Amino acid sequence: MAGDRPVGLVVGSVVAIAFGLVFVEVNSGGLPGGWPLGIRVGGAVVAVALLVALAFAARRAAAAPDTDHRGFVDQRYWRIVGFEGIALFVGLVLLNGVLDWPQVAVAWIAVVVGVHFVGLAKLWHMDLYLVLGAVMTVLGVAGFVLGAAGTSAATIGLVSGVLSGVALFASVGVALARTAAG
Repeated sequence: MAGDRPVGLVVGSVVAIAFGLVFVEVNSGGLPGGWPLGIRVGGAVVAVALLVALAFAARRAAAAPDTDHRGFVDQRYWRIVGFEGIALFVGLVLLNGVLDWPQVAVAWIAVVVGVHFVGLAKLWHMDLYLVLGAVMTVLGVAGFVLGAAGTSAATIGLVSGVLSGVALFASVGVALARTAAG
C-alpha cells in the first residue's frame, strides 16, 4: 500500500543507527592525526541526521500490516541472534586469548554480524539485509586478509569497523529513501 512504511523500519533503523555509530566511534581511534575526531564527529552527525529523517518518516506514514513474518517474536529470529552471540563469544575468545590476534577482532565481529544479516534477509525476505550482510561479511574478510598481511590494527579498524558502520548507516538511508518513494 502506497504511503505505508515497512514493518520494522523504525526499530530496525534505530538499531542499525546505534550499532553503526558504535562501529564508527570505537574503530576510528587508532587512526593518525585528526582523523579520529573527524570521523567520530562525522559519524555522530550522520547518526543524528538519520534519526531526524526516521522520525519524519515515522510521522508521515503508518506502519504497513505485518502479513509476512512475526518480527522480533519469531523463534527463528532468536535462533539467529543466539547463534550470532555464541559465534561472537567463541570467536573473540579464540582471537583474543588463544590465537593472540586481537587486531582482527573487529573483522570477526563484522563477519558474524554480516552473516546474521544474511540469515535475517532470508527469514524476513528483505533484499536490503542481504546486501548489507554481504557487504559487512566482505569487510570482515578484508580485515582478516589485512591482518594476515601484517597491516596495522588502525587500518583493520577502518576497513572492518568504520566501513561496517558506514554500511549500516547506508542501509538506513536506503530504507528511508524507499519509504519516501512509496
